[in-house]
Amino acid sequence: MVISLGKDDPRRVIHSFKVGLALILISILQYFRPSFYAFGDNIMWAVLTVVLVLEFSVGATLGKGLNRVLATGLAGAFGVSIRRIASFSGDKGKAVLTSMFVFFIAGTVTFMRFSPRLKASYDYGLIIFILTFCLVSLSDNTENELLEVAQERLLTIIIGSCIAIVVSICICPVWIGQDLHNQIAGNIQKLADFLEGFGDEYFNNLGNTEEAAGDNKPFFHRYESVLSSKGSEETMAVLARWEPCHGGFRFHHPWKQYLKVGNQIRLCAYKIKALSVFLLRSEQTPYELRSRIQEPCTNISMESGMALKESLLILKHMTKSSMPNPHVANAKNAAESLKSVLRTNPWEGADHLEIIPAATVASLLIDIVICVENICEAVDELATLANFVPSELLHRGTVQPISNSDGLVHVISVAE
Repeated sequence: MVISLGKDDPRRVIHSFKVGLALILISILQYFRPSFYAFGDNIMWAVLTVVLVLEFSVGATLGKGLNRVLATGLAGAFGVSIRRIASFSGDKGKAVLTSMFVFFIAGTVTFMRFSPRLKASYDYGLIIFILTFCLVSLSDNTENELLEVAQERLLTIIIGSCIAIVVSICICPVWIGQDLHNQIAGNIQKLADFLEGFGDEYFNNLGNTEEAAGDNKPFFHRYESVLSSKGSEETMAVLARWEPCHGGFRFHHPWKQYLKVGNQIRLCAYKIKALSVFLLRSEQTPYELRSRIQEPCTNISMESGMALKESLLILKHMTKSSMPNPHVANAKNAAESLKSVLRTNPWEGADHLEIIPAATVASLLIDIVICVENICEAVDELATLANFVPSELLHRGTVQPISNSDGLVHVISVAE
């Protein structure tokens, strides 16, 4: 099992070494005297920070590190200020006033954690704020001792966070934004594979066995992982906002648009889920009945799959292109043709129980055309918001020399 974890994603092994390296760097600090000798036992806060902050991805590490530093600093300042205010009320009043402040502030911050927006990005910081604030406010140390301890702990936490962030970014960084980009592209690939293979499998399946329909072709089941991808996509989109620019991902990259694309992909996947039921039970409808709608249905599935693959290329190459549009138009034309066929009642005189599955397949394919169009539009909007380079610019001005039979080479130069 341990070996399979490493084989599934070798980055997990690298991350384990990164955590060990960060802890070694922290331990080395103890040998630098007198600079870090004064920290004493507080150096353990740096160790604790590295263990808690250094996450698998750069985005998660940056988010936790900044949350921990800011929350510790703000909570420490609040705690010291409240202790000073409470000290003016005497010994008895100090305990009562401090308890009231702790109750009010801790309760308020805890209630803030129920906010979906705050919980997504700052939940860890809110927890650290409550913990640090209570430790400072209820401490028995004198004010001078408390300030000294607070400064040392804050500094060690900053050191631990910085080491964790530097190690995460500089050594085999794992960009969660890139993972989100790849996951969205992979989900489109799964839908495209299903649609491209559906037409031939459904209309040419004469074996009337479920095994022939899906067991020997795993791409008919790969789309199922798309149905449960919402949670992971939302988490990755939140963490990706913490990451600096890298590769083709610049500051203020439209990560929210990826969620919109993902939602459209899932809507299409739900339609495909319903469609797959009839793929596995095609024997419910005789081949003669299926063949009457074969041509428009096959065109819809093929053109929809090709449109999705063109959108997939937009994401893979991070270029803006209009190549999906012709395939979407062809799929819509095929859908109109299918509607026309259905209006002519091609199954007149047939058993209604045999007609219903084929009619449902036709209806689902018509709905899938709309879903595919929405996916392509969402991907095109993403390409616009992310300022993807138009694909025409990548190939413009590249001309190959032409050689004729006399051995002379003619070179055509293009002037901008």
